[in-house]
Amino acid sequence: MNEGQMTAAEEITRQIVRKFRKPIWGKFLEGIKNYELIQEGDRIAVCISGGKDSMLMAMCMKQLQKYSKVPFEAEYLVMDPGYAPENIQRIRGNAELLDIPVKIVGARIFDAVEVIGKNPCYMCARMRRGYLYKYAKELGCGKIALGHHFDDVIETILMGMLCGSQIQTMMPKLHSEHFPGMQLIRPMYMVREEDIIRWRDLNGLKFLSCACSVTQSIDVNGDGGSKRQEIKQLLKQLRGLDPAVDMHIFRSVENVNLQTLISYHIGEEYHHFLDTYDEGRNIRGTVT
Repeated sequence: MNEGQMTAAEEITRQIVRKFRKPIWGKFLEGIKNYELIQEGDRIAVCISGGKDSMLMAMCMKQLQKYSKVPFEAEYLVMDPGYAPENIQRIRGNAELLDIPVKIVGARIFDAVEVIGKNPCYMCARMRRGYLYKYAKELGCGKIALGHHFDDVIETILMGMLCGSQIQTMMPKLHSEHFPGMQLIRPMYMVREEDIIRWRDLNGLKFLSCACSVTQSIDVNGDGGSKRQEIKQLLKQLRGLDPAVDMHIFRSVENVNLQTLISYHIGEEYHHFLDTYDEGRNIRGTVT
């Protein structure tokens, strides 16, 4: 390589912070700042599934680690839940191309999930997260970073309302219930999937999608997609009516007015509007 000539990884990183400065790099930094995802001295396990979202997250975290005024450490962790050899090779190849120093650890999650008849994707995600916390803790990390993006957040809100009879949000960070002292953060929280796809396609990169034999068999059998796929299609239709619908949905869970809810709960503590209906008519139950 001639002096001054950039490697593929350096060129792709340059694109992220320049060509995609506003939709990817800026939104990445916005999420980290707004939700205080990274503090000085953090040691973070950046969890890579092999898909486009987590690979881009790893590149952004690597760039941030290099130049951030808030010093932190990172481990780039790939968990192999039972991928076929060619899929593991693709992950290794992409990590090498993008200069991401990955550590690969194995767990035969797919074998366990294949015998589950109902909600295999849900169980797979829970099992994966448990293993990620375990391996991250062994590496001395106090946080794991996952690659969920803005579209995942919006889909989760709609799925909760339309399929789960509840209002809930995919949070930008969480304390682990089962691993004390550990946290989960989502640095890609404000990044749109369409921009991740543009970045991927511009560079001709080939990443894994799911690579799970269970979901592959579902597709072959013609059962169609999951509820999340149905929500994706619904959102596509809604965007045709209003291009800003995603942000409207997101703002709605930032501006919840508890005075207009029939009931809500915080953990196991439930509240109903009738509990205080007659105590403060100037607040509730008043027509103006």
